[in-house]
Parts: sequence; structure tokens; C-alpha cells
Amino acid sequence: MGIMAKLTIIRHGETEWSRSGRHTGRTDVPLTPAGEEQARAAGKLVAGRTFGMVLTSPLGRARETAVLAGLPGAQDEPDLMEWDYGGYEGRRTDEIRASVPGWLVWKDPIVPGDAAHPGEQVGDVGVRVDRVLDRVRPVLAAGEDVVLVAHGHVLRILTARWLGLPPVDGRMFALATAGVSTLGHEREVPVVLGWNLGG
Repeated sequence: MGIMAKLTIIRHGETEWSRSGRHTGRTDVPLTPAGEEQARAAGKLVAGRTFGMVLTSPLGRARETAVLAGLPGAQDEPDLMEWDYGGYEGRRTDEIRASVPGWLVWKDPIVPGDAAHPGEQVGDVGVRVDRVLDRVRPVLAAGEDVVLVAHGHVLRILTARWLGLPPVDGRMFALATAGVSTLGHEREVPVVLGWNLGG
């Protein structure tokens, strides 16, 4: 197998909810003015590169980040939507811990929410990102770079899966708003080439 091209991942810029630490899954919260500036700055880190595929979460904060970063031709990819936090949507970890001491999104169950937020467990998100990786690997194998614009937790889980790790190991890859990271190979081994630049 030939050496694949690079997979760049970009987290969306700051929102009011990301700034305050609220779990933001499917709620479509817009970028703040600072988040818009972050998105433009992320674009400077990938300026001049040609991508054979640009995929974005269909949520507005990711799509706007792609536009502001100057990434033309972005296609919506529903599997890049953020983790559905169910009944914990919009809540901060400290608020959840008031009723569930020691709760951590990476190790404790997500409780069901309403019809709009039924909730996912970490393994469910892992299944989704595996489908995304299956979609981009042929493009990478053909020698064309790919960029994904999405959300913090889903991109962390995608990184774990790229490396062959279980979805829960996404906990080891902190990702700032508008952080730009690059995944690739060293010989045939999947690796992280750059992490959280600009974030």
C-alpha cells in the first residue's frame, strides 16, 4: 500500500456555549465574534493547500468555520455531528456532578433526553467516525489531502479511531476551538503529525 496523503481536522470556532463549558451536541449555537476570528486564523494555517475532499458537520458553527477558513466545496457529512449528549445537552460538567458525583463524559453513561436529543454513548460516536474514515481513506490513498471541519469530542474520537485506539481514548486528545490538527502516516503506521495548532 502506498503512503496516504494527510487528513487535516479543524474544530469549529468559539461559541457562547463552548466558552462557558456547556455540552453542545446538536444545539445549533452560532460562533461568537471571537470564534469568527479564530476560524479565519485557522484558515491561514491551511491556506495554499489543495484538498481533494472537504467535509463538514451540517451544524452551523462548523459550516461557518469552513466558510471563514476559506475552504470551498465543503460537503455536509451528518456523521461528523457532535456527540449527542442527551439529557446533559447544554449543561456544564460541574452542574451534572451536583447530582452525579465524579461524572465524566468519557466514562459515565449519557442519560436520554427528548426526541431532539435522545443521547449517544461514546461507542455510538465511534461507529459514526469509523464511517467517516471509511469515506475518506480512498481519497487519501489516491494521494489527495482531506480536511474535516467539525466539533471537539467527535474529532477527538475520530483521532483515536485513526490511531486504532478505542473511542474512549479520545479523552487523551484535548482540542481547542479552531484548533487545526493533521493526521497521517509514518511509513504505514497511522500517526498524529501536528496537533491543536492555532487553537
